[in-house]
Amino acid sequence: MWTVYVVRCADDSLYCGITNDLPARLAAHEAGRGAKYTRGRGPLELVFIRRTRTKGRALRLEHAIKSLPREQKLAKAARLRV
Repeated sequence: MWTVYVVRCADDSLYCGITNDLPARLAAHEAGRGAKYTRGRGPLELVFIRRTRTKGRALRLEHAIKSLPREQKLAKAARLRV
């Protein structure tokens, strides 16, 4: 299973990514070993997750979410809150 996730950074920005091990990926972000974007922007709050069966589907969903305006990302996160 693959997971698409969105985290809210301490500066109120949003980061979207995919992983096949969400706890390890979040720990890497918090430790400064995750995505370059999240380094120094912690603490992070997980606001959205969606599981998919394939990596390809996860990548397409991640791209779709990243293409949304901020307001729509927040609305999606509010409807499907973790």
